[in-house]
Amino acid sequence: MDELNELFRKRVGISKKGRITFEHLDTVLEKTAKTIPFENLCIIENRTTDITKGNLVNKMLMKNEGGLCYELNSILYFFLEANGFNVNLVRGVIFNHEAEDWLTLGRTHVAILLNHENETFLVDTGFGGNLPLRPVPLNGRTITSNNGEFRVSRMNNKHGDYILEMKIKHKDQDWRIGYTFDSKQPVQEVSEFNEIQKILIENEESPFNKNPLVTQLTAKGNKTLTDTTFTEWVDGELKKDKVDNDRFKELAKLYFGLE
Repeated sequence: MDELNELFRKRVGISKKGRITFEHLDTVLEKTAKTIPFENLCIIENRTTDITKGNLVNKMLMKNEGGLCYELNSILYFFLEANGFNVNLVRGVIFNHEAEDWLTLGRTHVAILLNHENETFLVDTGFGGNLPLRPVPLNGRTITSNNGEFRVSRMNNKHGDYILEMKIKHKDQDWRIGYTFDSKQPVQEVSEFNEIQKILIENEESPFNKNPLVTQLTAKGNKTLTDTTFTEWVDGELKKDKVDNDRFKELAKLYFGLE
């Protein structure tokens, strides 16, 4: 077993022994979502590094930090690949519901396509609180998890050929678009994500270069920490507290394991 495989299993709480099969992926995705937070602290604190396999291992599996979509899904991709899965990374564009249009930042979302028994599935552990927690087939079939309902539909547009749609538990009454992605343009090397990281650091419209954000799913909902509030959804009930800088650091360590 290679180092990444062993460290990933240790980080998310999977047995070091035993083969990971397709039937195990629900458990892998739930454990990953509840262990490795979605967060932008490296960008806010100006300590980003180049996107390489080694740097991702160091950041998330040795220092036990979290990351954004291009980091979280890259480390999951390497883990799945190490366990014999047929996987590719793809890029997509988030839908902006306020503007009712695609975000203008370009293809800055990253996800995984997994092929299993002549069927293709979308796998994503880097979409904040909107994670399917299951592989989602590209044939339009709805899957249900503890986080809601999800489906992938074919929809050709200027940014891709499929869309992820979702109804988040306790929040959405109707289907809404999460993002589009291009299944025909697989990513060749994770170094391509340095372009995404640069955009998210420098672009004025980036949602990740202004204020710290840490969010993670839990057994009963999710928890989100910013520099002003700590929010918890527990069984559909919302709890919100104000925080200051000292409290932020305290809660980041207490609730997310971040120093």
